[in-house]
Amino acid sequence: MTTDANKKAYALFLGCTIPARARNYEISARIVAVKAGLELVDEPNFVCCGFPLKAMDHKASLLLTGRNLSYAEERGLDIISLCSSCTSALTEDALLLNTDADLRHEINQELKKIGREYRGTVSVKHFARVLWEDVGLERLKNIMALNLNMLKVAVHYGCHYLKPSKIYENFDQVENPATLDRMVEITGATSLDYRGKKKCCGGPVVASDEETALMVTRSKLEAIKEADADLICLVCPFCAVMFDSNQKGIGERFGGDYDIPVLYLPQLLGLSMGLSRKQLGLNLNVVKTKDLCERIGVGE
Repeated sequence: MTTDANKKAYALFLGCTIPARARNYEISARIVAVKAGLELVDEPNFVCCGFPLKAMDHKASLLLTGRNLSYAEERGLDIISLCSSCTSALTEDALLLNTDADLRHEINQELKKIGREYRGTVSVKHFARVLWEDVGLERLKNIMALNLNMLKVAVHYGCHYLKPSKIYENFDQVENPATLDRMVEITGATSLDYRGKKKCCGGPVVASDEETALMVTRSKLEAIKEADADLICLVCPFCAVMFDSNQKGIGERFGGDYDIPVLYLPQLLGLSMGLSRKQLGLNLNVVKTKDLCERIGVGE
């Protein structure tokens, strides 16, 4: 496989939710990666990360992880993931397989049945962490072209971007996270400190108790509205389902008028880089972004 020697290359892991429900995230991440000097390499053999199976059958999730890791290893690449849940599942299981030779042997005995083997050399990082650690704030600042100082942003960290912290080498502080805030601030925008900022989106319980899940989402929307935010910025496709896809329905179900655009981090960074609305997939967001883009002088 040939990659650009001047760019840091990663195998791009999209998972399940992004191709189905978050193409805007993928579109914006791909173009921002190019601007930031990253090369995202597509691996057509990647399958589910194993997260949906993990609580029921950890060995099955390890088999899926081992299979995925083996394809990245074959290319000599580490994995970059856009989804916080995928990152958590892959990182945790990669750590187990990389450090436990007996477990890796057990998984490889099964993988051999499909002609695969994993030798324990691949690491996994979230896209936002790669921007923070591999690209860095200074390099990102240098490619910003438009000052977004008129915007007040409510950053939502979610759960799996930060936890469990030990598998992420404590690159950010769980009780006082800052990485997403700092990346938002290099655009010139203000990152708000709002009530319940570190709370969950409600997504983990939506399949078993939709009412409770949507009430958790509503609570955060109310706090964000109270803080007078112009938009929500996040890094997880399922959090976006809760805040963006469900926002209108929550208002209708429980009462409330929000109309708060929900942007993925690369969409916000891309606006500051001077990229257009369609280049960043903002035309695919559920809560309309056209007025926001016009306000900051970004065209179609």
